[in-house]
Amino acid sequence: MKFEWRSYVRPFVKPLRTTHGEWRDRSGILLKLTSADGRVGYGEIAPVPWFGSETLQQAIAWCQHMPQPVNQAAIAAIPDALPACQFGLESAWEGFTNPAAPPAMPLSALLPTGAAALSAWEPLWQAGYRTFKWKIGVAALAQELTWFAALHSALPPDCHLRLDANGGLTPDQAAHWLEVGDHMGLEYLEQPLPPTQFHEMVALQSAFTTAIALDESVATLSQLRHCLEHGWRGVVIIKPAIAGSPAKLRQFCAKHSLDLVFSSVFETAIGRQAGLRLAAELGNRDRAMGYGTTQWFHPDTQNFDALWQHL
Repeated sequence: MKFEWRSYVRPFVKPLRTTHGEWRDRSGILLKLTSADGRVGYGEIAPVPWFGSETLQQAIAWCQHMPQPVNQAAIAAIPDALPACQFGLESAWEGFTNPAAPPAMPLSALLPTGAAALSAWEPLWQAGYRTFKWKIGVAALAQELTWFAALHSALPPDCHLRLDANGGLTPDQAAHWLEVGDHMGLEYLEQPLPPTQFHEMVALQSAFTTAIALDESVATLSQLRHCLEHGWRGVVIIKPAIAGSPAKLRQFCAKHSLDLVFSSVFETAIGRQAGLRLAAELGNRDRAMGYGTTQWFHPDTQNFDALWQHL
């Protein structure tokens, strides 16, 4: 297969604020494989280094040294230290054999942080979303509790609400939010503590009714394996674009009964389709998948050929 790649930068409509900082632009790499008879498969490398993936610079260096032509052996040889590259090339290869779009499924819409969520939810609800995620740990606890109470009161009763702390809470703050969740019916609290405080999260999970979902703690397949080996039995957030090899992820999930929610890393339509395909195969169908993120960018084409040419 002929291998081509090109990097891109996409600005967010508004900067995304998390406990990791402010995100203004999404950078990544589009991949294209072309067979001798003209068939094309597209993939995407969308690293998030603060989640544990390779950096964009490391991914570019790998693309520059990828041998030509590309074959399955070369793709299988991509090291685990480059999980976003593994996902991108395997997804492109799979595009030859399974180019169809994944089936429709319920998605969770990501709200802006802070008070902006109070006005942002309604147009998303009118667009069909019934699950919302709101990031916390970016302002004072008392202020965020006030915003949360207002948001919870405003949402229609058929909505589900998730909170995501990106590991930015203290144990006491996490316990406070879980207590609030027990009284107000949160679906789950995502990554309340840093990955280094895994055992504290296990203890919190057993002390409250509200579920805890691991995210940063299980960013790659090796991290997921480690957490399961050390006793985690709760919700797991999988960001397939940085989790590593889709084939290895499928093999792992076949051996374990997991409550999986698949989630975006703000990739383009190319990476999004590949991630949603895995979500449809492996995700918990009783939960919305975390791909309600397209509103964070200016609309782009769903035509992969056009995306390749113009992004």
